[in-house]
Amino acid sequence: MKHKLLRLAAASLLAAGVAVPASAQQQGVTDTEIVIGDILPLTGPPAMLGVAHNLGVKVAVAEANANGGIHGRKLRLVSEDDGYVPSRTIQGVRKLLNSDKVFAFTSISGTAQAQAAMSLFKQAGVPAMAPITTYEGLYKPTIKNVFAVGYDMREAVYGLVVQMAERYPGKKWALISQDDDYGENVRDGFERAAKEKKLELVSSQIFKKGQSDFSSEILKVKQAGAEALMAGGVLGENVTMVKELERIGHKIPVGVTYVSRVPASAKMMGSAGENVYTVDYVYLESAPEAKGFMEKLDRHLSAEERTRVNRYSFTGYAAARALFAAMERCGKALTWDCTNVELAKVSKLETGAMTPISFSATNHLAAPKLFLLKADPATSTYKLMQ
Repeated sequence: MKHKLLRLAAASLLAAGVAVPASAQQQGVTDTEIVIGDILPLTGPPAMLGVAHNLGVKVAVAEANANGGIHGRKLRLVSEDDGYVPSRTIQGVRKLLNSDKVFAFTSISGTAQAQAAMSLFKQAGVPAMAPITTYEGLYKPTIKNVFAVGYDMREAVYGLVVQMAERYPGKKWALISQDDDYGENVRDGFERAAKEKKLELVSSQIFKKGQSDFSSEILKVKQAGAEALMAGGVLGENVTMVKELERIGHKIPVGVTYVSRVPASAKMMGSAGENVYTVDYVYLESAPEAKGFMEKLDRHLSAEERTRVNRYSFTGYAAARALFAAMERCGKALTWDCTNVELAKVSKLETGAMTPISFSATNHLAAPKLFLLKADPATSTYKLMQ
């Protein structure tokens, strides 16, 4: 009877145009707390990305809570490890939604993982950020509650190859890409650039996901007379290709996707990375624009956690900041619908971690400005190319 009276009272207030407290309407929100979640690869090889992202979100949460939270409510982060396995992603999303009752997601893991769980996100309507993967299914067609922070991989590869072609005109090119959607995006971007720049492609090969030996592929690149290579692996694959080029004495410019722009990758390439290029929208750790964010990392993370920071910490922080900004604009009556609407209004948001973030009602992909980077073996990182 008591619950029925409360429901009737809430209905009366709504009919009168009076806002009902969000805690009576929306899961994950109480008078004092907002629960948010992320689903990430926190173990296994991809943990290099997932852990770093998680640390960036932790910094955003700590910063917000230090400033009083969001309209007096403190943020609490619940993280689930999917190990980069789609079936575990589904399990983790269900747990976060149904057991932990999270209000929003700061990440939905990788491409295959996001594809597997997308129906759950659509059905729930929970605000969800996607700063790790930006595959097309996240934003084409627009999904009202999913917002990708990053750059379309095809467009990024296109931009990279165009800029490399301008630096190295008249070169013969080779392409090595993965046998999945990621590899298809690499191929699409490369082919568009090749057509526009009239590049001569002398070798195009597709490798099986998880492959670790590229001696045959690289030998074919050399035998074909290729003078530049687009290496379409993720992390370890690109390192292996670059080191194999050095081993056989075929030193040529190599393009890799921004996924590889992590210190561990640059360190593993060593001297072989001398002519490796990528494009990115995330500021370099040494960039003047990132100074404030680097200070926040030092302030809110332990010494051990700082060793695990990479570009995905930057994107994790930036995506969380965009989410929190939208939540802030909803006032005390915090709901999924309001947050989704306000996220679509985010415009030129400066986070100090990457170039500005913008969305619109018809475009839920923030495509920040790209800049060209070159690996620097001496510092095991990348440097900005003017």
